[in-house]
Amino acid sequence: MKAMILAAGRGERLKPLTNTTPKPLLSVHGQTLIEHLIHQLKNAGITELVINVFYLAEPIKKKLGDGSAYQVSICYSDETETGCLGTGGGIYHALPLLGNDPFLIVSADIWTDFPFDSLKRCLQKKDQKKDQKKDLAHLIMIKNHADDLHRDFNLKQNRVVVDSNPPLTYSGIAVLHPNIFLLNSPVRGAFSFYSVLEPAIKLDRISGETYSGLWYNIGTPEQLSKLQAKFQL
Repeated sequence: MKAMILAAGRGERLKPLTNTTPKPLLSVHGQTLIEHLIHQLKNAGITELVINVFYLAEPIKKKLGDGSAYQVSICYSDETETGCLGTGGGIYHALPLLGNDPFLIVSADIWTDFPFDSLKRCLQKKDQKKDQKKDLAHLIMIKNHADDLHRDFNLKQNRVVVDSNPPLTYSGIAVLHPNIFLLNSPVRGAFSFYSVLEPAIKLDRISGETYSGLWYNIGTPEQLSKLQAKFQL
């Protein structure tokens, strides 16, 4: 399974920290956020990585290179000429690098101990080509009690649904089948991840699970400081 790390965002809420440093290169416990993810993926046996870049792209490329220093292979989906494409558009733009099989996506602005190896066979169905109703995505959710996080979805019997009072937040970790993009009419440019998920949710073609382990969203200086303080105890 290949993995895509989403690293193109500007990190607006993290300013002034991100005025000169891209969010994925912010450090926690002597290691950048994106390096932490790369090591986790490598330890899970996932070594073919695609990273999309846009804001301050060159420092990310210079830091990570081709991935050989981490014993992985890295290629880049560069959005500096197209303009930032959003999460949905960024993944769609990277599809030629990701291939035809299900792939993992993970946001570069989270810190977690999630066991990525548990997802390596997710969506890999023997009859995928014969049965067009197989799942097109699997989302990892967290229970959300924080006021500063948006509640996205609910799970009913491990199926992702949308209701009027969703108790769960999408964690930034998912497995996608590239065919999920076929449910929408052809699109170009920037678009959201939700616009990709919505048609599949309506057709009951997305599964999910909750994760109760360590998970930190790094969206503000305060959230970064909270995580850094964890390692100073």
